[in-house]
Amino acid sequence: MQSRQTSEHLLSSLLAVTTDALAVFLGLQLAMWLRFHSGMFAIDQVKGIPSSSEKLELTLIATAVFIVVFQNLKLFHRPHQGRFEDTIPRLIRAILVSFVLYLALEAALRLEPEFSRLALLLALGTVTFPVTLERYLLYRIELHRARHAPIDNRVLVVGTDPEMRKLAAGIERDKFQRSRIEGFIRAQQDQNWPDPIPSELRLGDLDQVLPILKEHKVTHLVLSDRDITHEERMNLVKYCEQNYISFHLVPDLFRMLTSDLQVRHIDGIPVMGLGQWPLDRVGPRFIKRSFDIVFSLGALLVASPILLLATLAIKTTSKGPVFYRQTRCGEKGRTFEMIKLRTMQADAEVAGPGWTTPDDPRRTPVGGFLRKWNIDELPQFWNVLMGEMSVVGPRPERPVYVEQFKEDIHKYMRRHLHKPGITGWAQVHGLRGDTSIEERIKLDLFYLENWSPGLDFKIVLKTLLTRENAY
Repeated sequence: MQSRQTSEHLLSSLLAVTTDALAVFLGLQLAMWLRFHSGMFAIDQVKGIPSSSEKLELTLIATAVFIVVFQNLKLFHRPHQGRFEDTIPRLIRAILVSFVLYLALEAALRLEPEFSRLALLLALGTVTFPVTLERYLLYRIELHRARHAPIDNRVLVVGTDPEMRKLAAGIERDKFQRSRIEGFIRAQQDQNWPDPIPSELRLGDLDQVLPILKEHKVTHLVLSDRDITHEERMNLVKYCEQNYISFHLVPDLFRMLTSDLQVRHIDGIPVMGLGQWPLDRVGPRFIKRSFDIVFSLGALLVASPILLLATLAIKTTSKGPVFYRQTRCGEKGRTFEMIKLRTMQADAEVAGPGWTTPDDPRRTPVGGFLRKWNIDELPQFWNVLMGEMSVVGPRPERPVYVEQFKEDIHKYMRRHLHKPGITGWAQVHGLRGDTSIEERIKLDLFYLENWSPGLDFKIVLKTLLTRENAY
């Protein structure tokens, strides 16, 4: 909710530039030392070892390239938005782009001597680790300062629906924004105040909004475009402009879910429909499938000792098979057999299918542990290799539930247009087991509409850190 950058934000940005440059420079110097002076690698007798001045020149040029790339990818922008792990995919991408751009620059300028290719390979590690560490430390310092800083922004929310309440909670939770929710305004007088909104935040109705803005010295107005006329909306925009109040509009959820509209002309007649999702195109699907194969092979190889121990634990603590096969709906509704480690008693579903719950009595002695740490999901990497699933995507549902939900929940079947995943955007937000299906659909569709390799990487990373509702 920041209106403009402050001098403190500028100083934070300059500090980030300085520490990033230092971390990159030292990482490159360390890579040079490992290559030429550690004794770990043979020295080319023809090329020899670059002089100190040559190594310094190369690392300074490379460091400058990194800083330019970081700036263009807005890694120095302040204040922060979101959590630290949200910036990691962008940071990794910036580092990789910097290496590629440096190689292109070196070839164009014909630098002599050129940066050792082995040293650049080593620098992938010696640069990535210190930059990530230094950025995390900066993040913690800036977060500490933000938590103890005075409130700069007073926010009034027009609208009381669940989306607006969730937005208000997110604004107050993000300490970097230094914002406080002054209260809520009802868009319609005949609406009842939702119970989750405390009485002290129920400030009034839409016809009272102007005196409320003055009384509370509001700096930001957030408006939902539902339940409000165009004339009322424009009057608010005009008042905010005249009184130096920042105006923000939250579009209707339907518009958010169908924002990528595509217009075609047939015999001169414009026809509007939904545009393509990223994974509707061949290139992105090839990239995603390649990632799935490489990641799944690596995961099964690394996890094989864990799978062996889990197998022994299941066999020794409960009767029944080690693996549990269950029919799920996959891409475009096609069914497949999903494989999991068994975490429930063998007769858990004699009375029919049901959601797992906290402290579920049907769990085996080791079932809770396997679920908490997502170990029971590891065999699904085999489903990924078989092309039935992806590493990341909407979680596959059982046919009995699909038949039920497709009639009751709007847009439910759109989540089945692409392969389901072992983990997904909804799951890393805690929506697992017996949780809101409507909220899952929103997040699943957001993922499909906004897919990118970076988003997949972010979800995989958050999966390793998320334990919410893992029962």
